[in-house]
Amino acid sequence: MNLRIFIIPLLTSVVATSCNGFRILAIFPFTAKSHFVMFEELSKSLARAGHRVDVVSLFPLKENFPNYTDIVKLKWDFPTLVNNISIDFVEKEFRGNIISFIATVTGNQICKNLDHPDILKIVQNPPNDPPYDAFITEIFGAHCYMIIGHQLKIPIIGVSSSELYPWGHEMIANPRNLAFVPFELLPMTPPLSYWERMKNFLLYWWSYHEFNYYTRVQDDMIRKNFGEDAPGVRELERSVSMILANSHSSVNGAKPVTAGLIEVGGLHVRDDGPELPENLQKWLDESAHGFIYFTFGSMVRIETLPKETLAILYRSFGKIAPVRVLMKIAKPQELPDGLPGNVITQAWIQQLKVLKHKNIRAFITHGGLMGTQEAIHCGVPMIGVPLFADQFVNIHNYVEKKIALFLDYKAITEEKLDAAIDAILNDPVYLKSVRAISEKFRDRPLTPAETAVYWVEYIIKHGSQALRSPALDLTWWQEALLDVYVALVLALLVTVYAIIMIVGALVRLIFGKKRGSKRASRSKKNK
Repeated sequence: MNLRIFIIPLLTSVVATSCNGFRILAIFPFTAKSHFVMFEELSKSLARAGHRVDVVSLFPLKENFPNYTDIVKLKWDFPTLVNNISIDFVEKEFRGNIISFIATVTGNQICKNLDHPDILKIVQNPPNDPPYDAFITEIFGAHCYMIIGHQLKIPIIGVSSSELYPWGHEMIANPRNLAFVPFELLPMTPPLSYWERMKNFLLYWWSYHEFNYYTRVQDDMIRKNFGEDAPGVRELERSVSMILANSHSSVNGAKPVTAGLIEVGGLHVRDDGPELPENLQKWLDESAHGFIYFTFGSMVRIETLPKETLAILYRSFGKIAPVRVLMKIAKPQELPDGLPGNVITQAWIQQLKVLKHKNIRAFITHGGLMGTQEAIHCGVPMIGVPLFADQFVNIHNYVEKKIALFLDYKAITEEKLDAAIDAILNDPVYLKSVRAISEKFRDRPLTPAETAVYWVEYIIKHGSQALRSPALDLTWWQEALLDVYVALVLALLVTVYAIIMIVGALVRLIFGKKRGSKRASRSKKNK
């Protein structure tokens, strides 16, 4: 009888969840696994909440997950960015104009695959058992895929694996006060000087218009597949109902935010993956003096660093024994001989489990947002060796917060590396600072995943316009109140002019009377 009391409400809850669940289509066409980590966790979180999630991506799940279905497994000519980027490739491809790269390589090039037969089939023959309730896609470069949500007549929800760039802010009219909010690709810290504010203003708007200029060709790709009457990419961008962004005020600072921008920084941080290999777990547990974890993320291979740099790493790491070092090395056979005895390598690592290990003392990282957020979540101080894109800004931010040290990988010397390791291991300010920020980063009424699920459900239940900013209906000069300022200045000028004219008239009147009376008195005397 008592058992029945517990089972019946439980079954009722399960049935209610499955009956009330929504059906969501998610398309993530970018080839970087580091981006997809967040999108996968978002999709799984929606699935856990009882929603049916159909995913189109280049990274299908290796194991079945309830309510999560890989309906289309993409494969582009552009290679997937997983453990296959060398330092030379970074220098040639990623150190140039980052806005052009985002717009063309991660945008236009991927939009060429909008004519994928399986993607077109979704629009031509959408399911109705039940139909889709919302469409989710990445806010980065390939915004042409928003046409799918438009054609299905369902809310379009964006998700960004980083802070929003200018084009992301503008599509939802997110207020950006460039007097104190730095452009996301500029390593600046408020308060900004006059010249910093000037640079911030110019580069923000230059980047916005540069991105729009390069991606205007996506209009042709959309209309080629969906007809001449289909909306262009700029119109589609402004139809986005909401954006989930991988940011949080504890790390990225307090900024003005519109209702349509939901901060879910750290959404991907979930420790439910497989356990560490037994031999690695034993090695970490036995690291009585602690260990340092070193990785360049899921794309760039440490073993492709110049041999001179690797030799410096070997010598510096050897000096800190008995402190140990764990390195993520995809192809250990490419490492030169002479690896110190206190260092081991692994081809792939369950990073979060390593970062939360009780014996970890520091994290050497390229500064990728996903990995550094995990380190902040776990309270681990960092040494940042940024390579490209937002990594420089991330590390600059962490250095300012005293949770990291910066090293230029092209100018690393043994002395600089020794000094950085010594400081991060022995100066308590870094550990104290990162633990304080970690506490703020984790102190939220809902987890990032719960927050994301709540707002996706909110948009579906209350409509695509529920969080829409009225600023989207204004011209740029109306939003900036330029017409009001011009009217006020004109009114002021007219008022000043009128006052001058009145004063002038009074002066002439007064002094004119005096002159007249003087003339009259003179004429009387002459008579």
